[in-house]
Amino acid sequence: MTSSPDYYSLLGIFRDATQDEIKHAYFEAAQRLHPDKNEAPGETEIFLDVQQAYETLSDPQKRAVYDASLPPEDEQAQLMVGRYSFSRESLVRTNEKQLLYAMLEWKPRESEDGFNTPPLNLCLVLDRSTSMKGEKMDMVKASAIHIVRNLRSGDRLSVVTFSDRADVVVPASAVLDQRRAETAIRSILPSGGTEIFQGLKTGLAEVRKSLAKERVNHIILLTDGQTYGDEPQSLILAEQAAALGVGISGFGIGDDWNDRFLDSLTAKSGNNSQYVAEPQHIQRFLERKFKELSNVFAEDVVLEYRKSKNVHLNYAFRIQPNEAHLESQSPIKLGTVLRDEPLRLLLEFEVHAGALLEDEATVFQGSLKYDIPSHSLTKNKMRVLLKRKITEVADLTPPPPVLINALISLNLYRMQEKAQEEVDAGQYEHASRRLQHLATHLLSQGERSMAKTVILEAENLKRKQEFSEEGRKNLKYGTRALLLSSVKGRKS
Repeated sequence: MTSSPDYYSLLGIFRDATQDEIKHAYFEAAQRLHPDKNEAPGETEIFLDVQQAYETLSDPQKRAVYDASLPPEDEQAQLMVGRYSFSRESLVRTNEKQLLYAMLEWKPRESEDGFNTPPLNLCLVLDRSTSMKGEKMDMVKASAIHIVRNLRSGDRLSVVTFSDRADVVVPASAVLDQRRAETAIRSILPSGGTEIFQGLKTGLAEVRKSLAKERVNHIILLTDGQTYGDEPQSLILAEQAAALGVGISGFGIGDDWNDRFLDSLTAKSGNNSQYVAEPQHIQRFLERKFKELSNVFAEDVVLEYRKSKNVHLNYAFRIQPNEAHLESQSPIKLGTVLRDEPLRLLLEFEVHAGALLEDEATVFQGSLKYDIPSHSLTKNKMRVLLKRKITEVADLTPPPPVLINALISLNLYRMQEKAQEEVDAGQYEHASRRLQHLATHLLSQGERSMAKTVILEAENLKRKQEFSEEGRKNLKYGTRALLLSSVKGRKS
């Protein structure tokens, strides 16, 4: 076995990488690790190793000599394991297009349990506009104080408030004065309007003070209102944060906030928005997110794939650890993998006749890229290859129960999604009928409370030709949550 570093792993590429892929990986790693940008211990040495890796692999003769010195590839070297299940055991040779569903799961390899839990570098960005006064503000402050009291040694926390300007209430520091932080949080007073960009900009500045790859760097945004005019700036800032390895999660309190904007904002880093219907639920939601961030194994998880003219990825939905409808274009940002539960992704493929000419069809060919904060400064990468046999007669073997349950719940979510699209297009009658069908399906699944909400919204739609904000959010976030319960076990 060679004593040299694994040059392919250093660059985050496979052994069959093309010269273009090698060059792209080198430039990406060089930007991230260059001594002018990074002064952390060990990064200069890794940067020099990356340069040596590129010099070797970009020269065909040197690469051939190096490849000959390598041991066989070992899947056991991967720090995560993948498992894939399908709605069909095989595809049928036909001239008609076919739908195929696949559930992809990734989790830490069991032998990786000893990895250190990475410390947090967390900023709470809290809306303190006038509309937050009363119970909302009281619960937000109590929740923030609860987080202060539950920080671990090594965690960094900052707190920023915003209205039409932003203020740093608790600055990021190596040593947090808990008593002073709690006093500062209790002193927050609501006033002014809502400008989310100001809060995010100041929050990102606080996170950057302690920005480090070995930490989980994250912003949690809580708001109860709509921001006006600064949405484009906020989205650009979210992209900049994601490029730095900083995630953004969002919580909308009550009904008067823009869920589509918050979805777009948080999706830039592979995260999602959450609907907090009542102020008394704020602490539960915030505690759950804090626990999740404290349990991260891998972050900045990205699924890349090669497009195919005969197989089209129609739809992508992340079921776990937090539910979200994802963009289906490569690269797909998936967020994080936790230590104690898998990352689950549900994909819908449309397979055309051109893919069915051989005895086996390649449905998906790509790779999963991820960072492990506690492990190394280089990207990890594993192959993702999905294939199905081609048969003349359909194989009637049923899919795994977990996939069946997920597909049932996905159908419910997509029905409300389609109803919202029809309302946007002015097709109110179609949308109302679709909601009535959705209520019937929900009743058959034992979801009586959700079915009642849907029926009321269908009637409201007939009368007013628009959704109520409360009803629309209940439909969207309620059916979305059903996907997570479908893989964790349904309610009795």
